[in-house]
Amino acid sequence: MDLTPRKTVEELDRYIIGQGSAKKAIATALRNRWRRQQLPPHVAQEIVPKNILMIGPTGVGKTEISRRIAKLIEAPFIKVEATKFTEIGYVGRDVEQIIRDLVDLAIKQLKDKKSKETKDKALQKAEQDVLDALVGDKATQATRDKYLQDLREGLLDDKMVKIKVKDNRVLQMPELDIPGLPPGTQMGMLNLNDVFSGALGQNTKMQEMTVRQSYDVFIEQATEAMINPEKIKAEAINLVENQGIVFIDEIDKICARGSERTSGEVSREGVQRDLLPLIEGTSVTTKHGVVKTDFILFVASGAFHIAKPSDLLPELQGRLPVRVCLEALTEDDFRRILCEPEVNLIEQYKALIKTEGVTLLFEDNAISEIARISTHLNNIVENVGARRLHTVMERLLEDVSFEAGEGIKSEVVIDKVYVEKHVSGLLEKPDLSEFIL
Repeated sequence: MDLTPRKTVEELDRYIIGQGSAKKAIATALRNRWRRQQLPPHVAQEIVPKNILMIGPTGVGKTEISRRIAKLIEAPFIKVEATKFTEIGYVGRDVEQIIRDLVDLAIKQLKDKKSKETKDKALQKAEQDVLDALVGDKATQATRDKYLQDLREGLLDDKMVKIKVKDNRVLQMPELDIPGLPPGTQMGMLNLNDVFSGALGQNTKMQEMTVRQSYDVFIEQATEAMINPEKIKAEAINLVENQGIVFIDEIDKICARGSERTSGEVSREGVQRDLLPLIEGTSVTTKHGVVKTDFILFVASGAFHIAKPSDLLPELQGRLPVRVCLEALTEDDFRRILCEPEVNLIEQYKALIKTEGVTLLFEDNAISEIARISTHLNNIVENVGARRLHTVMERLLEDVSFEAGEGIKSEVVIDKVYVEKHVSGLLEKPDLSEFIL
């Protein structure tokens, strides 16, 4: 409720430089999800998400925006590459697997959330189970209180106890699809683990371990007992249907261009046709239940170096109404990327080398030179955006990273001269520059 579009953009600004239009579009789309949920049901049913198409060269922040949004919001989120999917009827993944994976992620997310909520109760139950393993359930209350005090003070951590644990050796069997039924359906999925566990009961075995190790086992068992699996599944499906977000990257790679439209090539326009019902709204059968995709937000992105957005199927273009163009990064952007984001690239390398007792000091002229070189390499070799900074930084600090563990120096100053010595020389040799990624 408190995450207004402006606040969302401010959060993204902490990690991503520039690309204001893309940030505003994704922030507005997320807020519209919340606004829709405040409306009466008969009105909310008519309002569908306005899906987004991000257009821009590689390495400018399309994927990073999606990754940061995933961390920022508590909603099921999945990122997929369009090139991983093929037409129905050919060997490969079908697009409905996106929704199945999204439901699995939502279930895991909810389980983790419930585990945190029940952590205190699970810890109390685990303490009693550890006491049962130490003194038995017939011991007097005074004895249990004495052992409980020692337990909490850590005096019994290394004591060995025998406890019952689940025996998974027999029950770990693969899931099989029954021919003739849709893949991933509840009836179609024959889970041999469930069959044998239901017929034979839950197998357990006695295992010896330290008291400290037994805590984790008992906490896990207590948490499982407090979580209702069916309730989790229902909540996960509802969460996916109303708050799920799917980020489809490399959508330009499944565009058919010109003569390719009649070539019959697999995994191009066929994938677009398969995506159409998913984005427009359909029902996908999963082993956890049926999921409607009508209100899932889809964000597609692509560099569109060769293909154009107009090469997408007209029906698919219509289902991606919000278009945002991300700009290529400039030398000034590179300089800001190195310094401004939280835990930026400079801070990362400083922290890594600091573990060896070596302090890295970057002067301003060195940072400007790194940005200049990165921009120049993008121009003469291949424009890979901000990823070029990783290549330049690795080359620049290659010797420092190699020698830091030897304790030779306690402080290394990186200035413009140091950068020129270790990186710029390669730019003067055309036969070597082509090998720089």
